[in-house]
Amino acid sequence: MKHLRRLVWHIASRLLIVTVVLGLMVVGFYYAMNMTNMYVVLKDGMARRAQVVMMQEDVSELTKFFEQSFLERDSAVQSTVTGYSPYQDYNVRGIDHRLEMSFTWVWPWDNAARVDIVERIPRIDGRVKGTKAEAYIEQYGDDALYPPEWQAARYRVQLVKENGQWRIRSLTLLEELLQ
Repeated sequence: MKHLRRLVWHIASRLLIVTVVLGLMVVGFYYAMNMTNMYVVLKDGMARRAQVVMMQEDVSELTKFFEQSFLERDSAVQSTVTGYSPYQDYNVRGIDHRLEMSFTWVWPWDNAARVDIVERIPRIDGRVKGTKAEAYIEQYGDDALYPPEWQAARYRVQLVKENGQWRIRSLTLLEELLQ
């Protein structure tokens, strides 16, 4: 009887260890999957938002990354839609978009997350549209030939997972940064 009890305890303890290790692997896998998906949504979404504002691209592309309710409240997107973007008189050909994401924890069963990001666009490739170049130089000086700088900032982002896809629900400005 003593040997049978030791055998059962040995098998049960090994089974418990294997179960704990497998559980940690599953949690680690889902954490990595959620973090990767959130990073892709943040990086691509914020870059697309900047391209819409600077290059007057199609706003409907933003619904892949942002909730519609956020887009209706976002002042940068709305100023572009209404024609009051500071970049509307410029031909912007490209941007150098950079995003840093802070650490956050997301359980596999979570459908919402909050993360702090830093967005910077250190270089914008563009010039004022040809017909307006002389007027801009006369009114604002030689520096007006190039698009205004994008304000680097730290944001707090609320993400929500709907139908297996992460979307940006809100973007709160925490502080404006120097380039």
